[in-house]
Amino acid sequence: MQSTARSLTLWLWFAIVLSLLAWIMAGYPWPICILAALPLLAPLGGLRRGRRHTYAWATLFAVPYLAFALTELLVNSAARWVASMTLLLVFAWFCTMILYLRASRAHPG
Repeated sequence: MQSTARSLTLWLWFAIVLSLLAWIMAGYPWPICILAALPLLAPLGGLRRGRRHTYAWATLFAVPYLAFALTELLVNSAARWVASMTLLLVFAWFCTMILYLRASRAHPG
């Protein structure tokens, strides 16, 4: 379960980066899309190495992306398709990080 959650987390991270770049097709300027994707590089090393501490703080790191996608989904009708895709991906990423943290915790005994 632990390796599955870890692999899924990395694939979802990659899909989120691509979805943020897809905002270009919704009319956002490309420098803004790249700037939005750059902070996602911060947890990548720890996620790849399976560091529990990184998985713990990366869950908090996902919250601004959730807020942005939800706001755009409600407000911007032209970007609803990409906002819904981003929202689902970020929520799934959040859930798989929690799943990894639960699967990798030390069990007494």
